[in-house]
Amino acid sequence: MDPGTNAEMVPLNKQRALMEVLQVSMKLGLTAFGGPVAHLGYFHHEYIIKRRWMDERSYADLVALCQLLPGPASSQVGIGIGLVRAGLLGGLVAWLGFTLPSVIALSGFALLLKGFDIGGMGWIHGLKIVAVAIVAQAIASMGQKLAPDRIRATIVVLVSVITLMWQAAFSQVLLIAAAGLAGIGLYGKSDGTDVPSLAVPISRRFSAACLALFVGLLLFLPLLSRLYPSGWISLFDRFYRAGSLVFGGGHVVLPLLEREVVPAGLVSQADFLAGYGAAQAVPGPLFTFAAYLGAMAKGLSGAAVATAAIFLPAFLIVAGALPFWDSLRRSPRVQGAMTGINAAVVGILLAALYDPLWTAAIAGPADFALVSILYLMLTSWKLPPWIVVIAGAAGGLLTGII
Repeated sequence: MDPGTNAEMVPLNKQRALMEVLQVSMKLGLTAFGGPVAHLGYFHHEYIIKRRWMDERSYADLVALCQLLPGPASSQVGIGIGLVRAGLLGGLVAWLGFTLPSVIALSGFALLLKGFDIGGMGWIHGLKIVAVAIVAQAIASMGQKLAPDRIRATIVVLVSVITLMWQAAFSQVLLIAAAGLAGIGLYGKSDGTDVPSLAVPISRRFSAACLALFVGLLLFLPLLSRLYPSGWISLFDRFYRAGSLVFGGGHVVLPLLEREVVPAGLVSQADFLAGYGAAQAVPGPLFTFAAYLGAMAKGLSGAAVATAAIFLPAFLIVAGALPFWDSLRRSPRVQGAMTGINAAVVGILLAALYDPLWTAAIAGPADFALVSILYLMLTSWKLPPWIVVIAGAAGGLLTGII
């Protein structure tokens, strides 16, 4: 065999993998409505069920890890899958594909559609109902595999009930930690040999550098922003800090962003609320609301800086944690903890299915009928999610008319 043949095939395979990651993540970025909980359902269908890029256990462990880390959990899961699939560039491409559509849309809202209220449109309501069906499908699938016995099913229900009744800032983190401790006591005696390998193609030295950079930026950006209070460094610092200190992602970031931009005079309270309404109308991560705020403050350049700043912590943390995570989760005690945590994640998803998804989307018999049809399309008819999204939007318009 010609020695040059393999040298040519390796970059070709990498390029092919990167293009595949970009294609799938861009598709998700264009169709994944409904917030971070719904995104995990979309990811589960596209990455796990349809393409089998990761086994169910590894996906659940990745979701649990990202729930414990600060930042946008669904975006971190997507970055992690891209990292495993195609290396560091794969993580970057997965983030870019998933994020860019909503960044463009929200930047457009900022520049062209200020104050335009679309939150009450019927098709927006239909997309909320789609999110209910997507999450219900994910819970049914993950629950069968991650809570197959009485003990884990009990953890699911207990975590779901407590999550709904105790909605404090760190309640989810504490519940996940408690479930992990329970898992150590109940399941911490296995030998770890049945845990599938999760190969992460980046070195531990690079991962440690990512973690050091994350901490360094968090500590030193505020000092630099004091020297340049009205410049780009200050803008970057505000959004980097919001992305670094929020747990749970999604809507939790909104009060942090409000405190960073409204008192500083970068965005008015009225424009902030208008942008929040627009953010509900687009697919992709809610953290792209930063693009709207950056565009309002400093135009398209501000949108780019704000988007990069708010997502950079998520990328650094995932790239820093994953190589160490694959080794840690093979420990019997860690494996037992993850068994409990995985059940807790299903419980958190179950709670989120009710609040905010069900309470915000299902207002009457017509909505219940539509979500039932959409769930049937996903589970029994096995239709692709983009068709279900279109059907949900059309159904929302129809139920609004009748």
